Amino acid sequence: MPAGPSWHAAKIIECGGQCTTDPRSGGVLATIDANGFSIEPLATTAACTPNLVAAHMLYETADPFRMREPDGTLDVSDAMYTAVDETTVRVEGSRFHVADQHTIKLEGARITGHETMSFTGIRDPHILSAIDDWAALLRTMIQQRVEQTIGLTDDQYAFDVRLYGYNAVLGDLDPAQGAPREVGVMLLVNAPDQATATAVAKIANPLMLHLPTPDMNYLPSLAFATSPAEIERGPAYEFVLHHVVDSRTPTDMFRIEFEEATRRD
Repeated sequence: MPAGPSWHAAKIIECGGQCTTDPRSGGVLATIDANGFSIEPLATTAACTPNLVAAHMLYETADPFRMREPDGTLDVSDAMYTAVDETTVRVEGSRFHVADQHTIKLEGARITGHETMSFTGIRDPHILSAIDDWAALLRTMIQQRVEQTIGLTDDQYAFDVRLYGYNAVLGDLDPAQGAPREVGVMLLVNAPDQATATAVAKIANPLMLHLPTPDMNYLPSLAFATSPAEIERGPAYEFVLHHVVDSRTPTDMFRIEFEEATRRD
């Protein structure tokens, strides 16, 4: 069958019922022919719709119309999605552009250090009304106390303060409007070894529990999620290789070993 419909159908059915009205219902059946493909759910309680089938190209792709593969690119910019009946969708117009050069994606990761995390919750309305200022003060105080207590400078460790319930997920992409009712504060420390990461988190412990804003005339008590407050996460990793490599053949970069087994009756 043509590569365009075959690749497009494969992209959709790899997630099973995600393109149906009941994603938990099970798999789907795709029938590919020379002009396109039809797709329908296996469950009698679910249905495929043009919108749901088309929307699956938004999933795990950088471009909703083009998906690059080692030997070419799936192009669905001219694809048409039509309801055949109440449960089946017909897709035509998918194309596959064969690449001039076969490529392989090369990825690699390395250990960046060891992490320790602590998490506290804030419900104090005064702190929440100025949560950005409080978080900035927390960062400054942690840096100062770490240097005073164990002599570490900024280049010897790293930490991040994430405000869940306020901006931890999208950050500045979604500016906060008004004070939230409660915020979870996650402190994530990264250091060359686990003991140092935990030591930094322990120094931050009283700040995560009782840090007031400069204008407060009382000492707040916040709420740690765990006891002990420090959770050692072990080694942390980051991507260091994310490249496209030219390959003479699809298997050129991969070592293949064959072993011949002899059956003994």
